[in-house]
Amino acid sequence: MKNQSKLLLLVSLSFGIQKVHSQVLTHEDSLSAGLQIRGNKATAISGYGEVFYNHSFNSKTAKASLRRNVLFIGHRFNEKLSFFSEMEIENARIEGGEPGGELSLEQCFLKFDINRNLYINAGFFTPRIGIMNENHLPTTFNGNERPLLEQHLITATWREVGVALYGSSRNLPGFNYSIALMNGLNSEGFSLEEGIRGGRGEGVNAQARQKAITAALLYYHGPFRFQLSSYYGGSVGLDNINSDFLGLNSGAFGTPVMLNEFNVQFRKRGWTMKAIATQTNIRDAAAINTAYANNTPEKMRGAYIDIAKNLWFKRNTTKQLLPFVRYEWIDMNAKVPVNGITNKYFTQHHLFAGFMWMPHPGVGVKMDYHYAESGAYNTSLIINPTPYARPWYTNRHEMNLGICYSF
Repeated sequence: MKNQSKLLLLVSLSFGIQKVHSQVLTHEDSLSAGLQIRGNKATAISGYGEVFYNHSFNSKTAKASLRRNVLFIGHRFNEKLSFFSEMEIENARIEGGEPGGELSLEQCFLKFDINRNLYINAGFFTPRIGIMNENHLPTTFNGNERPLLEQHLITATWREVGVALYGSSRNLPGFNYSIALMNGLNSEGFSLEEGIRGGRGEGVNAQARQKAITAALLYYHGPFRFQLSSYYGGSVGLDNINSDFLGLNSGAFGTPVMLNEFNVQFRKRGWTMKAIATQTNIRDAAAINTAYANNTPEKMRGAYIDIAKNLWFKRNTTKQLLPFVRYEWIDMNAKVPVNGITNKYFTQHHLFAGFMWMPHPGVGVKMDYHYAESGAYNTSLIINPTPYARPWYTNRHEMNLGICYSF
């Protein structure tokens, strides 16, 4: 009954998100909003990418990488039906069958427009959760690194197979809602270091016996954008015999994961601010650890705030110069079960400071300094230590340079 009441609460909260309030930055946005791409049999091509250089002052090492290049192809069949797809190459290449990088689909779905205020996405898509998951163009976030909280706790880019309903209120302008049903997670891939990230299905024969529901409320008011979203889903897709043997509940929402987040964004007179707080609960973490010995935490939480100012706001130009600062706090050890092992290295504080110069709205040049502070690494977790292993620094200093683009 507890699980059912949580689900009912989640569903009821979700109905209560989607006129076009967000910026139109790419042809993909235009196709989604029905603005510049009109008529039947209209095809849109879009994309984005980023290249960066990282220098570590601790280890005195550096690396350079084509972080990602993404190609979007979309097609409008008629005024009601559109197709969206994104192909992503990370770290430049895949060679000899061994992953030197990653080639993957980031989305592949059909959009059905029911009316002006309601539409359905069906296929492989990114649900509305967090700030970055739906909109992660490198020209829209500060610094060369995507916010670490949204990589490790919300695990953007988080995409699964399912169906989602999006709507907006006719009576309350700016108020939107969404609710999605999709495949759940695989708890075998959980860990203290990466949380639920390794449990994502990502459309690769995902264990779909377990289900997940995610819902969001979104409200635009003046220069503010408020969002509250939740995820609740099962994490065991095994058959009854194997799940019983491992002591796990394999029901549709068995061995559940619940994630809640709230974020607010502000944009006015050249100032931008983004803030988010999130918490993940894995109630049966002890049972997962008994089954898989993967050191799954019971609770993880974190928050960040990002502030920037366009120094060229008053100029009559589309160019921007954006100095920024971002502080992030991540605690993967918020609650560790009795059979888990605390590792304070993954309770971290991060400070990013730098700037982004945009000679064009679709092109950015970035530089930032990153300072990270954490607890000591629990060396008892290193099963086969090597004398050549690099130290786990509790204070880390890095500098990042990069270029990015979107069109």
